Amino acid sequence: MMLGLLLARAGVPVTVLEKHKDFFRDFRGDTIHPATLELMHQLGLLEGLLRLPHQQADHLTAVIGGQQLPLADFTHLPTHCRFIALMPQWDLLNFLASEAARYPAFHLLMEHEVTALTRHGNRVTGVEIQTPTGPATLAAALTIGCDGRHATTTASAHLHTIETGAPIDVLWFRLSRHPNDPENALGFLNFGQMLILINRGDYFQCGYVIRKDTFVSRIQHAGLPAFHASLLSLAPFLADRIDQLAAWDQIKLLTVQVNHLERWSAPGLLCIGDAAHAMSPVGGIGINLAIQDAVAAVNILAEPLLANLHRGAIITELTLEKVQQRRQLPTRITQTFQVIAHHILMTFLGNPAPMRPNKILRTLSSIPLFRRTTARFIGLGIRPEHIRH
Repeated sequence: MMLGLLLARAGVPVTVLEKHKDFFRDFRGDTIHPATLELMHQLGLLEGLLRLPHQQADHLTAVIGGQQLPLADFTHLPTHCRFIALMPQWDLLNFLASEAARYPAFHLLMEHEVTALTRHGNRVTGVEIQTPTGPATLAAALTIGCDGRHATTTASAHLHTIETGAPIDVLWFRLSRHPNDPENALGFLNFGQMLILINRGDYFQCGYVIRKDTFVSRIQHAGLPAFHASLLSLAPFLADRIDQLAAWDQIKLLTVQVNHLERWSAPGLLCIGDAAHAMSPVGGIGINLAIQDAVAAVNILAEPLLANLHRGAIITELTLEKVQQRRQLPTRITQTFQVIAHHILMTFLGNPAPMRPNKILRTLSSIPLFRRTTARFIGLGIRPEHIRH
């Protein structure tokens, strides 16, 4: 959606295809980081965005073995917003769609599901789509796959995926939130478990980290009362609402993946975001990294696309490769950080003994420079992009 907004703003005709009839579904990734908020400021959209219901987290704290450790302090970032905005992703998407609709070059087609790519020789020339009225095709000078970790575009193009692997999965669910509840946007760790609570105003979006492929064999097999007990051992203040989790179908399994395409592009095709590099939920970085990809893609491709529009110039493979060259290093560094975090989690997941934060972590969390550095990495990322067009 950000890609479509930016392309249309630059005068490039763009059509965004969305297979659902609306955006109202649980994306789970609902953290808008300072780097993304800064882009919204550059577009003149920040004030309007922040009028939408949201919560602000200017610090991140972990509760390890009952001891609070401050890990990130965003209040010193060189940005207009020195906080993470916690906002349902459907609100962000609807906002971007409404802003993009102001540009005549922007077109959004809901309930249009891409089923395959079309080709002329070895060049991608558009997509096959399933619409409310039946199958159709849509031609394009350039097709950009933003369709996530199970992307039809990458599968149809037979692009090679390199799997890094992830030893964890995450269970997502909701519990109501009370005004006097502690605010925490990172996690509770103890007894070989980890619980993430994201403040959504009147409810918590909860993430419970488990070893990969153990949801059915261990968690469900132990029964729902045992799961309730596990949650309460981490966050006892949830006791008065734990019965809200009354059935397993209220709990959704996110199978965590960390991978990247060997090549993000083919003639006539570019993939960005999770379609090019599936991210772990560690740090809530995925949505923000995808938006950075979109900005870089427009910065690099807007002029060639306008040249195609006016003179019929072909978007070359060399031009498409520049997007990967620009965004590959930030992606690899971020994924390396996530893989390290996975290994750290695996050292205690499943160990029922009470945890106590080690001396190194306790010392680091007490150092302001450490908290500012982690905030910069999480909030701005590596090589943040800026709007050019």
